[in-house]
Amino acid sequence: MTKQIIIDINRRHDFVLLFDVTDGNPNGDPDAGNLPRVDPETMQGLVTDVAIKRKVRDWIDLARGEESRYKIYVQSGVALNAQHRRAYDDLGLKSSGSKQVKEDIDKAREWMCANFFDIRMFGAVMTTGVNCGQVRGPLQFTFARSIDPIIPLDLSITRIAVTREEDAKIVVAEDGGETTGKQTEMGRKALVPYGIYRAHGFFNPHFARQTKVSEEDLSLFWQALEQMWDVDHSASRGMMSCRGLYVFSHESHLGNAPAHALFDRVTVERRAEITAPRLFRDYTVTINDEALPEGISLTRLVGV
Repeated sequence: MTKQIIIDINRRHDFVLLFDVTDGNPNGDPDAGNLPRVDPETMQGLVTDVAIKRKVRDWIDLARGEESRYKIYVQSGVALNAQHRRAYDDLGLKSSGSKQVKEDIDKAREWMCANFFDIRMFGAVMTTGVNCGQVRGPLQFTFARSIDPIIPLDLSITRIAVTREEDAKIVVAEDGGETTGKQTEMGRKALVPYGIYRAHGFFNPHFARQTKVSEEDLSLFWQALEQMWDVDHSASRGMMSCRGLYVFSHESHLGNAPAHALFDRVTVERRAEITAPRLFRDYTVTINDEALPEGISLTRLVGV
């Protein structure tokens, strides 16, 4: 019964996502030399909503990407206007011209929602060049924020191979002596020794009806949040894992309680005896599921 509640697309769902990183960079900031993102006042680590959605997209693409309904709109190496043009071509509509007909744009928008999972779920602005309109998606994330301040490390690394051929050449001096070329090259690697991050998310059934989200779509989304970490491993990200996924479902499509009041029922605290956390068990996760507001049910997909 509980599993059926969280895939009910006619309910509002608010959820808490917990994940941690060990010796990795969960989300580098290109404006800061790709160092882990931080709040400069509190030094808490940050992971953008865009980075989390990217992991969802990649998992869906691996799991179901060969199916027409589960294509991914935002992906590397594909121009967005080319994606828009697919809708017009498939519908037999004109994709160019100074005056695109509103009815054609509406049809193209519906086609894009029907064929691209991330448009259907997250929304998209598709008014660039070939106009497919705008979609406001039913699923939204906040930034993830670490429970405690993090200490980003910027470490030096060496590589025994050099980049340019001329750097490796042996140079013969005038006195006959030889000078060897470069033997190594230096680099940098940024990481967080350990951090546990918390993000919040929201599912709005009103927008889900507009984009025609199905129960299968929502079920796949929950599955992606659990499993996407295991298909996203890289040397730069270290070890990242889902540590908690708690879904508050409302009987009413408008909601039976404020989201912030429900989120306050999930607390994550560092154990008193731990000064430098390096493991998940250095924290305690507590869920207050007593006397839930009327019309609210809690599903623990991952965690205690």
